[in-house]
Amino acid sequence: MSDEIISDTVSFPSPPLQPDSNHLFPVFLKLENLSLLIVGGGYVGMEKLRAVLQNSPGANIRIVATHISDEIKVVVAENKQVELIERPYQSTDIDGMDLIIAAVNDLAVSEQVSRDAKEKGKLVNAADKPGLCDFYLGSVVQKGNLKIAISTNGKSPTIAKRIKEVLIETLPDEIDDLLDNMQKIRNKMSGDFTDKVKQLNEITKRLSQE
Repeated sequence: MSDEIISDTVSFPSPPLQPDSNHLFPVFLKLENLSLLIVGGGYVGMEKLRAVLQNSPGANIRIVATHISDEIKVVVAENKQVELIERPYQSTDIDGMDLIIAAVNDLAVSEQVSRDAKEKGKLVNAADKPGLCDFYLGSVVQKGNLKIAISTNGKSPTIAKRIKEVLIETLPDEIDDLLDNMQKIRNKMSGDFTDKVKQLNEITKRLSQE
């Protein structure tokens, strides 16, 4: 468990659950260690493929679609770990996959993919179909090693996009230098794990007060 998780747990106790709130659990996945299936080879498929590769360039991806756009084929030519299968979706395409994304403008196909995934114990996302999803792809802000994912619980991707734009403008590019310096400080600290967490909390608290 990382210092950051321990620090948050100690300093910020969980608030009571609210009935009308966002109860999604945020995680960051190492997609290079997993396998992802994208069903859909058009605009929506390209949108999802781009989002995945921007955040996880080494992600292992299989794309299945009746027709795959030239734009996707160009991207795949530069990413050899992405597999293309140009034919209609089959339920067996899910076998061996860890995550599934239905990226099609066809409700029947999205429902079939979601149903197949759930029957086989796989997590699934269906583009623009929150009721069929186990997880969402949020808007992401990245400055070097700092990555922030934004979720509106599937209610408004537009709002998430606007918040992303604000954060990109607000966070300085030098934030990555700060992270590097904090890592150096942490590595030089003595004491047990709990002591290090307390020391880092004190340092960051002073930074926020300046």
